[in-house]
Amino acid sequence: MKVKPSESLKIDAFSMRIGDVQDVDLDRLHVLSLSVGWPHRAEDWQFLRESGQGFVALDEIGRVLGSAMWFPHGAGFATVGMVITSPRLQTLGAAQWLMKRALEKVAGRDLRLNATRAARRLYLSLDFQPEKTVYHCQGVVHPIGSASMEKADSEVRRLRAEHVPAIIALDTAGFGVRREALVQKLFDQSVGYGLFDDGALKAFALCRPFGRGHVVGPVVAVQDADAIAVVRPHVAEHSGGFLRVDTHMESGEFAAFLSHSGMPVFDTVLTMSSGKRLADFAVGDGVGPITYALASQTLG
Repeated sequence: MKVKPSESLKIDAFSMRIGDVQDVDLDRLHVLSLSVGWPHRAEDWQFLRESGQGFVALDEIGRVLGSAMWFPHGAGFATVGMVITSPRLQTLGAAQWLMKRALEKVAGRDLRLNATRAARRLYLSLDFQPEKTVYHCQGVVHPIGSASMEKADSEVRRLRAEHVPAIIALDTAGFGVRREALVQKLFDQSVGYGLFDDGALKAFALCRPFGRGHVVGPVVAVQDADAIAVVRPHVAEHSGGFLRVDTHMESGEFAAFLSHSGMPVFDTVLTMSSGKRLADFAVGDGVGPITYALASQTLG
């Protein structure tokens, strides 16, 4: 018989209770992420609360000691993220307690998350399987090279609202799951560039404020040259500013472009899955669009 996770947890001298992430002041969530060195602003937390659901762990006087969120897409899939516990509780079972509560809410769905090194053992214990490394690239950027395309009928243009259906379709092909509501929300907060071939959208890159500066993602394209073509305008627009890209690309032209633009690899996390594996979400014969950059480590 499966045991239901408790509503409270006694850890050392601390007693914790579960709360809804929607009911907590943004400032207290911001303090939590700062305590583990994560760059999220209060505005980033608000975007995530508008996009998903989650729990927080609260002590007797209402301090936020931990969090765990999930982001459903349709009836069968969700990403999991913002799993944080206060440094003094990280080895005392608080994260597992929160994760079990979250997993109860997404039972029956295929799940995906991006695990820090410190959290991998926890997720392995919860039956998540390793998939791919994510390379967290960031830095103060500067333009490199030219914006010319190999084909005369290819054109990079600023994306507008009329392009959202094509962006959603391309994101679905690259990510493997339709996440219409999230892509619309991302578009509303972003500047986007698309690569058009004979009028059809072939690649896109969105860029929005996040953390220390801006994050570029998602980026979806068929090949490195196309991904570079739609990211390049964002680098040019933010020259001298701080940009971040989270990508599965370890090598190749796209990875080299990020590094040469001022975004070397800063850290890595590990994409992990529960239920269907990444390969199970592949669309077509493997030569179609792929996700070159994640929307974020939390959102995938």
